[in-house]
Amino acid sequence: MSSGARGDPSPVEVPEERRFLSTAEAAALERELLDEYRFGRQQLVELCGHASAVAVTKAFPLPSLSRKQRTVLVVCGPEQNGAVGLACARHLRVFDYQPSIFCPARSADVLHRDLTTQCEKMDIPFLSFLPAEVRLVDDAYGLVVDAVLGPGVRPAEAGEPCARALATLKRLSIPLVSLDVPSGWDAEAGSDAEDALRPDVLVSFAAPKRCAGRFAGRHHFVAGRFVPEDVRRKFGLALPKYAGTDCVAAL
Repeated sequence: MSSGARGDPSPVEVPEERRFLSTAEAAALERELLDEYRFGRQQLVELCGHASAVAVTKAFPLPSLSRKQRTVLVVCGPEQNGAVGLACARHLRVFDYQPSIFCPARSADVLHRDLTTQCEKMDIPFLSFLPAEVRLVDDAYGLVVDAVLGPGVRPAEAGEPCARALATLKRLSIPLVSLDVPSGWDAEAGSDAEDALRPDVLVSFAAPKRCAGRFAGRHHFVAGRFVPEDVRRKFGLALPKYAGTDCVAAL
């Protein structure tokens, strides 16, 4: 037995606490949930979609809104963030908001198709086009949910329909809620572009990504209560406590 074993036990190495995750760390955390804890992809999308809708209710409580302000446009891209947006829209409908959905590019993914069917069965309208005239969107809706791209998806890779939708979102005057990473932002560095999205609300999934350090909006929520405590410790996440039965916490 070594001399170190006879004395005080060697300290256990604890990961440095962090508030923001790098792209690699976020991907590793998701793999941990999927591979080790056997979460399903649809399960994670549903958890994040529900939490996103709850975050909207906290930032924009229904009793404080006029009838027009209760109308929410959810813009859903073809990747996983778009699927979360579809689930968010369905939960907003359950919470008595009045969501409509615009998908600039439809996905052939089974999960997207299933979530689309659920929204259609709940009579949530799907727009056939997004008006290029920003005033029409500002006049028709109380707020917009940005679920267009998400982490790791560049506007140039998303295609022209998504790029056109983002061009419209950038010019809105009504509040904007971005899911996980504002569309068009680099997940690590954010965006210094003058015409970048500037959301009023950011909902980070599991834990904030590094770009969230550049967020300057009114409300930042983390939706990660579903992350097991062992995983939080493994990744050294320093996050606020969740109150009561809340699935989101304000940062």
